[in-house]
Amino acid sequence: MASPQTPMRNEKESESELSISVGDRMVALARYIESRPDEALSLADLGAVVGLSPSRVQRVFKETFGVSPKAYQDALRLKNFKQALRTGQSVTNAIFEAGFGSVSRVYGKADRQVGMPPSRYGKGGKGETIVFACRRTSLGLLMMAATDQGVCFAEFGDDETRLQDQLQKEFPKASLAPSDATESPELDAWMIALDEHLSRNTPRPDVPLDIRGTAFQTRVWKLLLGVREGEVVSYTELARRLGEPKAVRAVASACGRNRIAVLIPCHRVLRSDGSLGGYRWGLDRKRQLLERERPGS
Repeated sequence: MASPQTPMRNEKESESELSISVGDRMVALARYIESRPDEALSLADLGAVVGLSPSRVQRVFKETFGVSPKAYQDALRLKNFKQALRTGQSVTNAIFEAGFGSVSRVYGKADRQVGMPPSRYGKGGKGETIVFACRRTSLGLLMMAATDQGVCFAEFGDDETRLQDQLQKEFPKASLAPSDATESPELDAWMIALDEHLSRNTPRPDVPLDIRGTAFQTRVWKLLLGVREGEVVSYTELARRLGEPKAVRAVASACGRNRIAVLIPCHRVLRSDGSLGGYRWGLDRKRQLLERERPGS
């Protein structure tokens, strides 16, 4: 009876040794990524470095460090980006020197942040500092604001003071602070990326969002994130996708309450007859956005 148990014990020992070996390899791989933050490193490249398959590299690296290899490299790039800004470089130069390759690829966090705990909703931003900045775009003056979770406000207007008043109205208990690129480089980079999207039709920047609303509004806004560029839906169709076919008016109201322009693309929702319907920032802006996103434009 003792004989059959021996191979099982040896197998467990070999698995343990392999586990230690893989852990060491992950540490070595992290050092490898750290030495090449600006290089494009595929999972196949990383797998070749440590002798593992791409899928296993992805899984074991995340098990070891809690993030994927790409998220790890993005964090390194962001660190280099901030350091470059503190030395006085322009935002655009800092982005490319850090290895992002384009302004639309600057992330503040490894994961997109969407939604918020119900306990935080309704507190008006109490105890938070919200950083904001304004920029002239092809669609007019844009104010963007962010918490430490991501962009919570992006609105068009004609006057910076009125936009700041609107921001304070949305978050009455928060402390508002004008952006300083050296202290909040992500916000400045996100604004540049969105301006590039609006002015030059570059890809819409995929930035972290801090979405705040009622449970129903949040469901609508999250659903809007899945409406692709070049696609339009009706309020009726959106309600159907939400599983609430009779809530057409409530869906339209939620679209009207969206405070994050373009990044949450409520401009892609039309009336059932194909007419534009409403838009918080004016029908002319909605029309321009849709024309730019039309296939072949």
